[in-house]
Amino acid sequence: MRLVTFLHSAGPRLGVRLGDVLVDLAAADPCLPRDMVSFLAGGEAAAEAVCAAVAKAPDAARMRFSAVRLLPPVPNPDKIICVGLNYVDHAVEIDPRNLPDYPTFFGRMATTLVAHNEPLLRPTVSTKLDFEGEMAVVIGKTGRLIPQARALSHVGGYALFNEGSVRDYQFRTSQWFLGKNFDGTGAFGPELCTPDELPPGARGLFLATRVNGRVMQEGSTADMLFGVAALIASLSEAMTLSPGDVIVTGTPSGVGFAQKPPYFLKPGDVCEIELEGYGVLRNPVADAPCVGEE
Repeated sequence: MRLVTFLHSAGPRLGVRLGDVLVDLAAADPCLPRDMVSFLAGGEAAAEAVCAAVAKAPDAARMRFSAVRLLPPVPNPDKIICVGLNYVDHAVEIDPRNLPDYPTFFGRMATTLVAHNEPLLRPTVSTKLDFEGEMAVVIGKTGRLIPQARALSHVGGYALFNEGSVRDYQFRTSQWFLGKNFDGTGAFGPELCTPDELPPGARGLFLATRVNGRVMQEGSTADMLFGVAALIASLSEAMTLSPGDVIVTGTPSGVGFAQKPPYFLKPGDVCEIELEGYGVLRNPVADAPCVGEE
């Protein structure tokens, strides 16, 4: 099942995508979950209720998917946790002397998020906005100290993420936080794909990033140093994972600053990330608006 959060005149709504048809769940049945976190927290019962309602949804609840404006699948996650250096080839292009033996985690803020087809924003203070095509895991079931053998049962779905990085700010210190948290630099979407539609752990899927149609990154999720189950188990040693939390699992080699010569995103570029069996996340690039003092 493919679920989206979209903008409606009444506010954010939850919908199910069927090709180019979108079923508005609030219009199909007002008793259904009204947002992605509620849907995920509802577990199998919520999924079954949604499937039943979609099957008999009236025409009034159906619209063209291509006509709606999407929001990030989870518009305001409680946690967005990213993984650095999780593909062998990318870790080597950053530092060939030091492959990690434990996941490198760092956080992003919800203010960084933009949806499918919305512009990634190059900040006013830098021209070094880089792309990072990544698969995102959305947690579906609360857990703490989750054994790796049971970790995949906590996955609510998968999506794509363009983990835009402002490189000069990222590398000013040993902490990457600031360069990873500029407003409007984290594209997330277009939809949440439930785990039954992909292989266990979404393993072995082709992942690519294109800028203006040119392939910049290619890899397979089989190349992750730490797979989905390992990441969930490691994170849950420290914190409770809750429905709607997002884990951004890392990027293959080919990022812009490692190109020769380096390539950074500029206004007018179009960046697309594609995951086999899932689809494409597409975003144009624009300059961030100048914000003056009040």
